[in-house]
Amino acid sequence: MMTASPNFFTSTDQTAEHFYAQMLLIRHTEQQFLQLFAQGKLNGTVHTCIGQEASAVAVVNALDLQRDVIFSNHRAHGHFLAYCGDVEGLLAEVLGREGGVCGGIGGTQHLYTRNFYTNGIQGGIAPCAVGAALAEKMQGSGAIATVFLGDGTMGQGVVYESMNIAALWGVPILFVLEDNGIAQTTPKQQEHAGDLTTRAQTFGIQTFTADSFDPLALHATAVAAVGMVRQQQCPAFLAVSCYRLGPHSKGDDTRSAEEIAMIEQRDPLRHLELQLDPQQLRQIQQAVEERVRLAVEQVLERPLVATNTTGLTIGRGEE
Repeated sequence: MMTASPNFFTSTDQTAEHFYAQMLLIRHTEQQFLQLFAQGKLNGTVHTCIGQEASAVAVVNALDLQRDVIFSNHRAHGHFLAYCGDVEGLLAEVLGREGGVCGGIGGTQHLYTRNFYTNGIQGGIAPCAVGAALAEKMQGSGAIATVFLGDGTMGQGVVYESMNIAALWGVPILFVLEDNGIAQTTPKQQEHAGDLTTRAQTFGIQTFTADSFDPLALHATAVAAVGMVRQQQCPAFLAVSCYRLGPHSKGDDTRSAEEIAMIEQRDPLRHLELQLDPQQLRQIQQAVEERVRLAVEQVLERPLVATNTTGLTIGRGEE
């Protein structure tokens, strides 16, 4: 019987079994956040990545987690868990409890651990990531930076300014576009002209494309992109086609039931389930369910963090 240890879920084995375990851990944790909000135990906002877990797992597992730098956005939980597997620290942070990775005051959009950073300002993380990558290059560390962007964020000018500087200065950074086709409730075709996968080519940045439906194939593409960035000390752009199964935040989903049902047929978890034997599948599912259940119980027993003079928990507001 597999155990639900952090090492199991952050294994470096590039197999369907371990990718499925990491993705399922993310899925269950995100579902818990929505349930906790419905129960009145979570304040403020929370943007889940339900349906996009493959992108997080495939890309993060292509990096050197001992030295590479990651910048993520408002939809960061999957990237965070793929990076460190700290379910308890994430839950405590978002719930405003003691023991959160940022002391319970940063909330869902301001996560930090080791070389992992997030912020909810759309596009604002791009220049930060370029700066971090440039610093690593100047120090000769061999590390690269990776920044996760959504298709909605591709409407921000600072993203293109960052690409321009990265290309001009030969900065070792991987720009990852998680293209789920919708920005909050606005379909991509109503806000972007042209093809987003060609945006970086304007700056002479090599572009890689992949579909999240096949996590192992996506991982192979990510490995190639990361390898090029590291070896050539230059930027690259990875465009990932993916699907968000959940709402933008908690309940703001204007898509039809028919559209959601169609998207569910492209769920990467289902793709991996077909590659596992029934016993493997049950073992992983049981381990994940137990891990998340115990984490929630433990975190809910912790005290809330200190409040400010207004009586509101610090860091719980939406940006």
